[in-house]
Amino acid sequence: MTNIIRLDGLSKHFGSVIGVDDVSLSVRKGEFLTLLGPSGCGKSTLLRMIGGFEEPTAGQIWLDGEDVTDLPPNRRAVNMLFQDYALFPHMSVGKNVGYGLKVAGTPKREVETRVLEVLDLVGLADKAGAAPHQLSGGQQQRVALARAIVRQPKVLLLDEPLSALDANLREAMQVELRHLHQKVGLTFIMVTHDQTEALTMSDRVIVMRAGRIVQDGAPQSLYDLPGSPYIADFIGTTNLFASRIENGRIACHGQPLTIDPQSILPGARTFGFRPEKARLLRGDANGSNLLRGKVAEVFYHGSVARIIVDLGAGQVLVDLQITDAAAGLPQLGDAVAVEIAAHKIMGFAAEDAA
Repeated sequence: MTNIIRLDGLSKHFGSVIGVDDVSLSVRKGEFLTLLGPSGCGKSTLLRMIGGFEEPTAGQIWLDGEDVTDLPPNRRAVNMLFQDYALFPHMSVGKNVGYGLKVAGTPKREVETRVLEVLDLVGLADKAGAAPHQLSGGQQQRVALARAIVRQPKVLLLDEPLSALDANLREAMQVELRHLHQKVGLTFIMVTHDQTEALTMSDRVIVMRAGRIVQDGAPQSLYDLPGSPYIADFIGTTNLFASRIENGRIACHGQPLTIDPQSILPGARTFGFRPEKARLLRGDANGSNLLRGKVAEVFYHGSVARIIVDLGAGQVLVDLQITDAAAGLPQLGDAVAVEIAAHKIMGFAAEDAA
C-alpha cells in the first residue's frame, strides 16, 4: 500500500526541552493510525508538525511524495479536528460545514451539494439549518467532522477528538468514527491518551514516550506482545514483578512459577501476566503454577470482578468473569489460589528509565 505521510528524523525542541526526538515514521494511504501516550510524551506536538501548526527543529515531512516541511497549514492537503470543535455560533450547521469551501472560492451550487452530501454521511442531513447550540455534544462533534472532511483532504488529523464527551457518548462516537473512516477511505491520524480508544478504533498504534516511538504495531499485537514493562503497564493492566530465571522457574513475590522458555528471552529480569489470563481457584485448590494467598479487595464491575490477592510479600490482580450469579463472589480474607499457565507469563529485559 502507498505511503501518504513520511516523517524523516523529525524533532522539535522548546528551548532546552525536547518535545519530539528524532522520529521517523511512514503512514499508509487509507490507514487509521493512532499516536498513543501520556501527557507530555510528544504526540500532540508531532501531530501539529504534520499539520503545519508547529515548525520542526529538524527533519522533514513528506505528504503524498511532496516535501511540505516549510509549507503553512493552508497549503497542505490536511485538515485538523480540534478538541473543542471550534464551530461558529452565529452560523447554521450548513454554513459551518461549507465555510472552508466558500473561503476557497468554490461555486455556491457546488458548496451546497457537497455540504448536503457530507451531512448525510454523518447522519445530520436534517440539521443543516440548525444552530450549533441546538445540537447535542455528539451532534456538534459530527458537524466538526463534516467540516473537516468536506474539503476532501488527503489526511485528517484528530487531536483528542472525543475528550469533551461523556463516557457513554464517547463510546458511541468511537464506533461512528471508525465507520466514517471506513466509508470515506481517508487517512486518519489520531492523538489520544486513552488506551481503549486506541485499541478500539485503530489499524495501527504508535506508542510514544519522552518524545520517541517505543512500539509500533496492530492493537492486538501491542496488547498480546508488549515490548517492555512500560507498554505492558500502559496498554491494559499487567501484574509486573522482578525475578531471575533459575532452572526454568521464576519467583512472583516469593512464590515459584514455571515459565515457557520459548516465549521468554534468556536475559529477562521483569515478568508479568494480565489479570484476565489468570484463574482464581477457591480454597485449598490443586493445580499447576499456583500462587496462594488471601482475598484483599473485591471490585465489582458487572460481568467482571477484579480481585486483589495478597500473597504475603506482594499482591496480584485477577479478573474474574461472573457467569454464574449463584456462585457468588469471593469474600475478603478467603483463601484462594491464582493459576497462571506458563505460556501466559511475559518476560522483559531491563528497561531504561525515561
